[in-house]
Amino acid sequence: MYTLSTHDAIREIPATDWNRLAGNDSPFLRHEFLAAMERHGCVGEALGWIPHHLALRDATGTLVAAAPCYIKFNSYGELVFDWAWADAYQRQGLAYYPKLVVASPYTPATGPRLLTGETPKREEYARALADGAVRVAERLGVSSLHWLFTTRPETDLLETRGLLRRVGCQFHWTNPGYHAFDDFLATFTAEKRKKVKRERRRVQEAGVSIVRRRGDTVSEAEWVRFHWLYRDTFDKRGGLPTLTLPFFQEIGETMGSDLLLVFAYHGQTQGKDAIVAAAFNLIGEHALFGRHWGCSKEFHSLHFEACYYQGLDYCIENGLTRFEPGAQGEHKVSRGFLPTPTWSAHWIADPRFRAAIARFLANETEGMNEYHEDMHGHSPYREPPAVPDPSALGDLNPRA
Repeated sequence: MYTLSTHDAIREIPATDWNRLAGNDSPFLRHEFLAAMERHGCVGEALGWIPHHLALRDATGTLVAAAPCYIKFNSYGELVFDWAWADAYQRQGLAYYPKLVVASPYTPATGPRLLTGETPKREEYARALADGAVRVAERLGVSSLHWLFTTRPETDLLETRGLLRRVGCQFHWTNPGYHAFDDFLATFTAEKRKKVKRERRRVQEAGVSIVRRRGDTVSEAEWVRFHWLYRDTFDKRGGLPTLTLPFFQEIGETMGSDLLLVFAYHGQTQGKDAIVAAAFNLIGEHALFGRHWGCSKEFHSLHFEACYYQGLDYCIENGLTRFEPGAQGEHKVSRGFLPTPTWSAHWIADPRFRAAIARFLANETEGMNEYHEDMHGHSPYREPPAVPDPSALGDLNPRA
């Protein structure tokens, strides 16, 4: 009934077909985003991310499901850490790499991975795609197949197909319908509310001004400055800045309305030379996703202002229902971001290692549940916001 094909370049799949399946709430899954990565050297053999995208077609040849898939020769840029698994394989004289990963590279954000669009047959298509992905993994002879930052319904479905569930934790904010930032702060305890106001005031008192800009209004010189700040952050931390300047410039042109940059200026002008910090975000239909940050000069609380408070302001002003500011960061809790589960699903070829990893995940999940509970105990809210769990997404895909 269905035919599954693999593609070593996203351009082999028509953009309109891919985006129809991906929907509008996960801009990091858009064809334009993934294509720019491939075109400008952000993925590929040199970085250990080799495109191997999955496309499921029905008997008429219509694309009905797809997944962004990569052959991986390392675990860099996944943000679901399996280094210990790779080490265990090596100690047994086995090869953990290559493996298959279904993800948006370098993007630890929950969103659909079984891309089916809005259709009554989405679960049927998703099951066919999930089963077909395992057959691809078996044919390639890889050690494993990993679906990263899946939605909860997708994770449930993948678990029914025999994959192992893994639970993680990030810190997200949800919007029950605030009209202004002060409405949000009014839900805090007095101590936490005072702390946030003091942090915002310190940025102003330092003579730093903040400007939010959509990607399609950013000049070439500003992209150059932002990219320098982005690279500098990785250089300081010993990381690898995989996203190139041409990549950012291209998505600024092709999907600029889905990008939000926060520039921090110090001095009397707002020219590019006065930009001392910048934060990069992606805008979905219902959510904001914080991704990258860089600064050339330290100012007290500027990171919190540029990366968190400006994003919260934007969500409130534009009616977005959630803000995912990136991976890790317990300091986010006192600023209104509560512990939120993330999920991944894993197929392990070797039955012995599958059993061992299943035991590991059972213990890890128990510890993760305790961690979630402990972090909730540090909530700044007088009462928890009365909003639904945003990471469930309620369906296999957001509405297209």
